[in-house]
Order: sequence, then structure tokens, then C-alpha cells
Amino acid sequence: MRETFAATVNEAMDEDPRTAVVLADISAGMFRRSALEYPGRVINLGIREQAMIDVAGGLALTGMRPIAHSYAPFLIERPFEQIKIGLGHQDVGAILVSIGGSYDAAEEGRTHQAPEDVAVLDTLPGWTVRVPGHPDEVRDALEQDIPGDHRVYLRLSGTSNRAALPVQPRLHVVRTGSPRSAGVVLAVGPMLDRTLEATADLDVTVAYTSTVRPFDREGLGALTAAAGNADVLLVEPYLRGTSAHEVSEALADRRHRQLSLGVPRDAELRAYGTPAEHARAHGLDTEGIAKSAREFFLV
Repeated sequence: MRETFAATVNEAMDEDPRTAVVLADISAGMFRRSALEYPGRVINLGIREQAMIDVAGGLALTGMRPIAHSYAPFLIERPFEQIKIGLGHQDVGAILVSIGGSYDAAEEGRTHQAPEDVAVLDTLPGWTVRVPGHPDEVRDALEQDIPGDHRVYLRLSGTSNRAALPVQPRLHVVRTGSPRSAGVVLAVGPMLDRTLEATADLDVTVAYTSTVRPFDREGLGALTAAAGNADVLLVEPYLRGTSAHEVSEALADRRHRQLSLGVPRDAELRAYGTPAEHARAHGLDTEGIAKSAREFFLV
């Protein structure tokens, strides 16, 4: 996903004179050619993430389309005040592109992990949040968002599904359950493949989205109505329950149950390791999702 992001943005630099890249050292080498050709439009501020966001806001005020990039904790958590004021309060647009996901850089320790990023950004209005599940979805998202002026968070991951799906505001149905199915499973971004495998023996509808904000409340309501059961299992690759309030709003007019899977809120994993080991510890591998799904739907 990271390579696709860089290639797509470098192409946009050639084609759209509004496009600018603001960096804090991370991935600077991937934009070396553009920096040589467009020195005023590729700005590397060093490890000054707060300044990176404010520079992006300043560029946006001049009519540019800034793309700021770093690891998720450095891009969202560290400069949150600048995101709130320099972009949101000024009502200007930018595209924030993170790498690292929740625990892709688990070997670097907690400083490089940010399972809270989407939940933190969700406290601010007016953001489009994309969580692609395949490199081709990264390209599609950027091609949709670079021409605009809105605020976008594009969350890249080292984990990918086998195939790309459309980047759209509507939920995409991947597997349809029977009219008497147990309910609906919604998988976000890179969680799709393992969720499909985990629920293969259950009579459920499985839907997918890589656009979590704005959330397709209408689409979820329609899927639960067609399923004959309004129970929803939500599988997100970041903090557990981040979109639980969206599910509640979507189904406020009917009785329903919901279960959210994600990185736990009640305990911090104080360990290094691999992304696969962290997924297993959080119950976000195929076996963990399957266990939670069976316990939820087969009651």
C-alpha cells in the first residue's frame, strides 16, 4: 500500500499543479524525484509533525492540495491540536496518509502503534476516513480525493486482502445470507479475508467497506432488514467499538444486538513482536474472529 501511495501521488504531482507533499522525514526517499522536479511542492520538515500539519493548512489556504504523511501516531495523535485548528477550524482540506496501521510496526514498540487514531479523529466533524484493504483501493481512493478540497484520512496497512473491491460510500455485499440468517457481519479494510474465512460456516450476510466515515447507515439498515435479523458483528482493524455508535444510529429504529471486534480498550498489550502475533493476542486473527462470531450468533 505504501508503494502504491507514493507512486500515485508522484503521478499526481506531474498532472495537478495544486498537489503538494508535506513530510516529516518518513518516506522522504519515495518522493525524491518529485522533490527535484517540484522543489516548492515537496516539503520535508524533519521530525516536526505539528509543523507538518500547520504547513499543510497554510498550503490549503493558498489553494494547494496538501498531502501530509507519516506513521499514524505521529500524524494523528501527536499533532491533534493542529489538525483541529489548522485544518478543521480553518475549514480547509488536506489528505493525511498514515502507515503502520494499529500494530504493523509492533517490533518498534508502542511509540509506533496507533489503534486509537480513527477514534481520535472521529471527534472532529467533516472528515472522510478511508481504510483500504488492498493496494488498488489506495490508488482508487487517492484518485477520488486528490481533485477535491475536503479533509481525508487515508489509513494504510501492511496487511492486504487478496482482491480489491470498489472504493465507494456504500457498503459492498460480499456474501449474502438467507432470509432467516443470523445477521450481518461488517468487515473493514484489511479484515475482510480473515472475516470471510472465520464466518464461512455461519448463515450471515458479510458486507465490506473501506470508507468508514461517512458511515453508510442507510446501507446497514437495508442489509439487516433483508437478513431478517438486526444483529451486527463489526470487525475493525483499530480500537474496538470505534464505529459502534454508527451502528447504533443506523439501527435506532429496531431492536438489535451488536458486537464490536478490534484492539481492546480495557488493557494495553505491552509487548513487542510481529503484526500476526499482535492480531492473535487481540483476537483479530481468523481463529479469534471465528470464536467471537460463533459465540455471538449461535446463542
